[in-house]
Amino acid sequence: MKRHRCIFVGIFLFILTFLAAPAEATELSLAPMLGYNSGLGFQLSALTSDFAQGFPFKVKFSIGYTSIQPGNALQARKIFINDATNGIPEKKGWVWDFRLNLLHKFRKNTYVYGGVRYSLYTGNFVFVGGNEDFDVTSKQWGFGGGLEAHFRMSSRINLIVSPGIDYFLPSKLNGHDTAYSPDGENVNPRLDYTYQDADKAINQPKLVFRMLIGFSYRFRS
Repeated sequence: MKRHRCIFVGIFLFILTFLAAPAEATELSLAPMLGYNSGLGFQLSALTSDFAQGFPFKVKFSIGYTSIQPGNALQARKIFINDATNGIPEKKGWVWDFRLNLLHKFRKNTYVYGGVRYSLYTGNFVFVGGNEDFDVTSKQWGFGGGLEAHFRMSSRINLIVSPGIDYFLPSKLNGHDTAYSPDGENVNPRLDYTYQDADKAINQPKLVFRMLIGFSYRFRS
């Protein structure tokens, strides 16, 4: 429920960013994008300039969803559940991320950007015939930056190409009734497993390279 609340709050902030831009803004754009972000990802962004009088940056708030390879199913079972080996493993994973960036023109049609990130990771592991179906989750703050190139297609539409890199801070991993924390304050750990073991088995975001492409549509000019 808390994770759903975070997603709804992010969507609310996204809409608020888009609608609350000043009427005299020189630019207010909406940009859907697709690409690689540790897996196939989708991102929707709202961007405005003249956020405040004399403020030299464009402000961009984005919500993203990425389908990822969640980690090692057998190790996840041992570290978070038990040592049983029965059942056929199946797995899937996804990440919701929220990001706030400041953009500054670097050269003609190209911007450099940087800002903060917040991610919600979920890895789902199922052992068919083994009576195990569990999630491993984490919440992480991070930061990152990159470049964004805008190529004019019409008076209101731009093609956008954006490479970038993010870094997410180590965070507590929760699964079933077990949790492993970077500070060693673990809850109900299995055997002698540590946070390092859990982090190695689970592909929560760490250093992430991104390459997205999409379009922006300017509503005001």
